Amino acid sequence: MLPPPPNRGLFFLVLGSICAALEFVAQANSATDTLNVLLIIVDDLRPSLGCYGDKLVRSPNIDQLASHSLLFQNAFAQAVPPEHCVVCVLGQHCQQAVCAPSRVSFLTGRRPDTTRLYDFNSYWRVHAGNFSTIPQYFKENGYVTMSVGKVFHPGISSNHSDDSPYSWSFPPYHPSSEKYENTKTCRGQDGELHANLLCPVDVEDVPEGTLPDKQSTEQAIQLLKKMKTLARPFFLAVGYHKPHIPFRYPKEFQKLYPLENITLAPDPQVPDGLPPVAYNPWMDIRQREDVQALNISVPYGPIPVDFQRKIRQSYFASVSYVDTQVGSLLSALDDLQLANSTIIAFTSDHATTDSLEAGTPFVAPASSIDQASWALGEHGEWAKYSNFDVTTRVPLMFYVPGRTASLPEAGKKLFPYRDPFDSISEPVDPGRQTMDLVELVSLFPTLTGLAGLQVPPRCPIPSFHVELCREGKNLLKHFQSHHLEEDLYLPANPRESVAYSQYPRPADFPQWNSDKPTLRDIKIMGYSIRTIDYRYTVWVGFTPDEFLANFSDIHAGELYFVDSDPLQDHNMYNDSHGEEFLLSLMP
Repeated sequence: MLPPPPNRGLFFLVLGSICAALEFVAQANSATDTLNVLLIIVDDLRPSLGCYGDKLVRSPNIDQLASHSLLFQNAFAQAVPPEHCVVCVLGQHCQQAVCAPSRVSFLTGRRPDTTRLYDFNSYWRVHAGNFSTIPQYFKENGYVTMSVGKVFHPGISSNHSDDSPYSWSFPPYHPSSEKYENTKTCRGQDGELHANLLCPVDVEDVPEGTLPDKQSTEQAIQLLKKMKTLARPFFLAVGYHKPHIPFRYPKEFQKLYPLENITLAPDPQVPDGLPPVAYNPWMDIRQREDVQALNISVPYGPIPVDFQRKIRQSYFASVSYVDTQVGSLLSALDDLQLANSTIIAFTSDHATTDSLEAGTPFVAPASSIDQASWALGEHGEWAKYSNFDVTTRVPLMFYVPGRTASLPEAGKKLFPYRDPFDSISEPVDPGRQTMDLVELVSLFPTLTGLAGLQVPPRCPIPSFHVELCREGKNLLKHFQSHHLEEDLYLPANPRESVAYSQYPRPADFPQWNSDKPTLRDIKIMGYSIRTIDYRYTVWVGFTPDEFLANFSDIHAGELYFVDSDPLQDHNMYNDSHGEEFLLSLMP
């Protein structure tokens, strides 16, 4: 659990101590013409954004950031190490570790088999190795490093300290109102308060009269102001909670998405060829009081159509709410004249489903392993916990002053705040984009390279004894090959790139802990390869005591050809064409 957050009376005392720490760190370091870094992580955000082609979602501020950035169209959360995974998935026996929380993976630049965080119940520095993190590396290179909101996953996996003091120049900030996220603060039609999935609120009526993401934005802006006065290089990571469940957001954002305009998922049925082991029964959704009241059958549902529309409405509304927070933050960066000297990296990542308040019944135990992004009814699934694109693909973009966009003229802003409620707001031009498949584990080498620091070397195998190295590819080539005025879509060879993911299951058929099995309950592991042409997943036997995947014990397989089946609804694994294709991949 997080330590109790300070009350409002202590806020200025805490801020004062932070400022004192900033000045101390600033005096101890020196650098000139160094680029700052602003890392924005949005929890459970799928690429449902205007800049990714979504015509419904109102995300003008993130779209504006994208217009000045290099946007990766095919970024995925990763799990399986490329050095071994292709051979394993293609049928050769080998050993693999279970997927660990991706936040620790991309913040250390190591894949989960190296961090060995299998169920959030261990701290990688103790359990696996004393691996450096992105903020730690920047800190050791003279930066003031700061954390606001949800950056590391709280709890044992970050030593109950968000990896302080290693990663941060002073203790990370957590908004005081986040402790109410899963309490009964949702006003129901009966007039009573509930712990619901759908939770549009009147902000003035909620405890403390604010929401966590609003507090995080305010704190981040205060830190930017202080860094402006100190004139020191900084690394500021800001983690936003929404659109993570519950969908607790200011109720006015519902107005952007009238229910009559909300469509269902294009493929809301469970595919006929989907092996049962691959299905996610969305047990965390079923825990919420408003969903429990629907008495939905387990494991396949379905959720009533009218409630499906309401879920999608609240997800999109939560995205627009977070967009306003991103807009306020970037506008402040601009006002402080820091936009010309600050790299901005924007992405999303998966997170565990936070526990409800004490006394609220649980259907499943504490989380162990999650996947990125969020399904909104595709394949008859909700939330995450699978290997489909819809649950592993995430937004990823980088703004680099003078490289992804020309520096603005004097007196002009790059990131003026854009109101999502402004129906006549001018659309922004798309920025530069690349179709290459990339993984979040590439953040470490890419950010360090963009900032002009020495890029950590590639990790040896094994690398448990090496404190500083990285397992992800450096994406700098995408920023160096073309001038700003050339083609918006960067030419590449996406067939050379591969993304990997994996997900554990406790049994061959969906059950109460299929979504989030603890390590000791994992009996099957689904390893998945995503290329520009296909997604191939194989579900194999797994021995948790030895972290051993047995690829001679195949329980099920999935094969989807992306060109002809972009939604991944038609499993070709047992089809004759699919069998021929898989044989052609064998070494």
